[in-house]
Amino acid sequence: MHPFRIEIPQHAIDDLHRRLADTRWPDELPGVGWNRGVPLAHLRDLAAYWRDGFDWRATERQLNTHPQFRTEIDGATVHFLHVRSPERDALPLVLTHGWPGAVTEFTDVIGPLTDPRRYGGDPADAFHLVIPSIPGFGFSTPLTNTGWNARRVGQAWAALMARLGYERFGAQGGDAGSVISLELGRLAPEQVVGVHVNMLLTFPSGAQGELSGLTEVELGRLERLARFDTELSGYMKLQSTRPQTVAYGLTDSPVGQLAWVTEKFREWADPASWERGAIDRDRVLDIVSIYWFTATAGSSAQHYYEGARDLAPAAAGARPDPLKVPVGVAVFPHDILLPIRRFAQRDIPNIAHWTEFDRGGHFAALEQPELITSDIRRFFRPLR
Repeated sequence: MHPFRIEIPQHAIDDLHRRLADTRWPDELPGVGWNRGVPLAHLRDLAAYWRDGFDWRATERQLNTHPQFRTEIDGATVHFLHVRSPERDALPLVLTHGWPGAVTEFTDVIGPLTDPRRYGGDPADAFHLVIPSIPGFGFSTPLTNTGWNARRVGQAWAALMARLGYERFGAQGGDAGSVISLELGRLAPEQVVGVHVNMLLTFPSGAQGELSGLTEVELGRLERLARFDTELSGYMKLQSTRPQTVAYGLTDSPVGQLAWVTEKFREWADPASWERGAIDRDRVLDIVSIYWFTATAGSSAQHYYEGARDLAPAAAGARPDPLKVPVGVAVFPHDILLPIRRFAQRDIPNIAHWTEFDRGGHFAALEQPELITSDIRRFFRPLR
């Protein structure tokens, strides 16, 4: 386990700026807006800011204020932040990002979760935080073998927490981090005190009459799932079938990488968050820059390829392995997919906590750090 600092060479930043200046732009049909992808004018403006206004060194300095490490687990390099609370009895908690995400998603929750006393909270709610980059993402590179699905990442997290000396801990995540956190709970029920997620996939089982009693809200969530499959899941189908082919364009073109990620923030965040700047362009560029500088467009896509075989049985009605630890669910109304509680409880009978918020989207820790911090505190309070 080795201390780690982020130090992107200046020549890599200069190369990025050169590539942005030399972008070969496509044309665009008039009047289509966002319906066919990221509008040309929007991306030109964002790319110009990335080249001339965005300060990567500020992001680097901010991340380097937190203790970071790298270690080898099961043949993979694992990068992680390890931020210990000043409170002696703090509960260890592993936070896992998703795609398109990075450890920078958690910037605004690190302080309140580790040191609630300083932020006006109860010191009894404090956590020691372990915030890893998923193998193949960001500074957890490079991948040297196949098979890094959510279960294997969960096994790596269990090994990481043991290596850090944590015998009891919680897990939290959204997007891929939700799936990984649930797998971690299945794999290590004696160590994991509970799992909190801010995204949960629920599918109909196909049982006769299952849909007849759904409420209007629940039917709307099924329609959202259908729209995702037919219109919004192109990125997933590409990454889960041909990740290597996708990697060439994204690794060679910063504007291609920028468009690939920016579209997801625009479509998956709460529109109010986007419009009022709760997710400002610097936050998006923090994440895009990490993908760019680490050249992990392709290796992060491999996670979808590995996970496709895990997702197919669930979509076909297969039930997951039992999960014995308590589970908490935070539902943000503008997330890309919204869970149906009766389906969730069929698959996870021991859901102990369920919160429906009136605002926020997929990137909860960026969009609504106060809400998700308070929900994490409430869920884990009786489990300490």
